[in-house]
Amino acid sequence: MVNPNPEFSAETEIPEEISGLRMTRQRQEVYRILMQERNHPTANDVFMRVKDRLPNISLATVYNCLEALVQHGIIRQVNFERSSSRYCSNLQEHGHFHDKSTGVIHDVVFKPGINLTDVLDLPPGALVEDVEITLRGKIATA
Repeated sequence: MVNPNPEFSAETEIPEEISGLRMTRQRQEVYRILMQERNHPTANDVFMRVKDRLPNISLATVYNCLEALVQHGIIRQVNFERSSSRYCSNLQEHGHFHDKSTGVIHDVVFKPGINLTDVLDLPPGALVEDVEITLRGKIATA
C-alpha cells in the first residue's frame, strides 16, 4: 500500500542543501522517493524505485544516501523485529502500527493533549527526548 503525497511529485524541486547536508543528485532522488510514497520502504524498495530515474545507481549508493539522510535528521530509520530497516519521511512525533496480515506499516499519531506521563509510569525525573512506539496486530476486515 502506497500513501502518495500530493504535495510531492517527480517534478518537485529538491533544495541543494537540507539540514546542512549537500543534496547530491542521488540523495535528491532517494529523498524524492521517500517523500512521494510514504509507505516506509526498505533500502531495496527505494533502490528499485529510484532506478527508474537513475538507472546506474547501485544499492550501496542508496544505502549511503539513506544513512546520510538519517544522520542529518531528514528521515527516520525504523526497525521492526528482525526484518529489514525501513525509512520514514514523517518527522512529526508519531508511532507505527504494523499490520501483520498485510505487512503494511501505518503512521499513528498521538491524540491532542496526550502526555506520555499520563499513560506510562516513568522513573522519577525521567526526561523523554525521543519516542519510538511500534504496535503490532491486524486490522479487522469489514
